[in-house]
Amino acid sequence: MSAEDRREHIRTALNAKVSVTHPDFEPRLFSTRDISDGGIFIVVEDDFAPLVGDNVQVQVQGLPVPAPVLHMTVVRKTVDGFGLRFQDE
Repeated sequence: MSAEDRREHIRTALNAKVSVTHPDFEPRLFSTRDISDGGIFIVVEDDFAPLVGDNVQVQVQGLPVPAPVLHMTVVRKTVDGFGLRFQDE
């Protein structure tokens, strides 16, 4: 693993729609880029700009039944989106 790639978990490409709720923003709909046992990456093309360390709630959309709401933490920001880590429940 290179110094630039410190991820613990293997990522799997996943294009899903998720609703992301942040205390300072209205709920927004985003696409995921990948998922791992540790978290997900959401692709953001607008002014949604949480800070690293902020907590958000994420729910997968478009399933036949409502998906559970997951509590996640923003762990990184890139030019095209955010890395979110699952919080221990």
